[in-house]
Amino acid sequence: MSVRTPDPYPGWLSDEDLFEARGRLPMVYVEAVPVRLDPLGYVNEVGTLLQGDADGNMVRYLVSGRVLYRETIRAALLRHMEKDLGPLAFPQLPISPVPFTVAEYFPAPSQTGFTDDRQHAVSLAYIIPVTGECDPRQDALELTWMTPQEVLSDNVQQEFDGGRGNLVRQALAFSGIVL
Repeated sequence: MSVRTPDPYPGWLSDEDLFEARGRLPMVYVEAVPVRLDPLGYVNEVGTLLQGDADGNMVRYLVSGRVLYRETIRAALLRHMEKDLGPLAFPQLPISPVPFTVAEYFPAPSQTGFTDDRQHAVSLAYIIPVTGECDPRQDALELTWMTPQEVLSDNVQQEFDGGRGNLVRQALAFSGIVL
């Protein structure tokens, strides 16, 4: 059973070419922590997606995906936000494509704390406010909005895979939330 999101641009690389490239090159990704803001611009909710992994376990994850050849970072962010949250999420993309951090994923545990058993990946991570109605698409089972305190709780942090819980922790610290 495959839980992989179908590639809407299959002309980029075939599955075989992508497998070979992942074994030889770092892949460039964007990741987004969807948030809802209060009227003063403070984060009051964080959105996480829930999906089943290949072993049937439920894991939390963030909006993420590859940056395609000749695609801008902003275009990749918008494409993945729409793919994962639906066309009516109305993400508020940043004016400048400067990430809050760069996460380096490796196929085996490393000093970065981020793992992706498929590849070496470099991910530009963003905090993206959304103002519309979210309807998770593709392989997500649900989108859960949580307070910063809830998403940083030990129980929820353990549900993230590959170090992404730490990425959420970094995003909230970047936005001024220290718990």
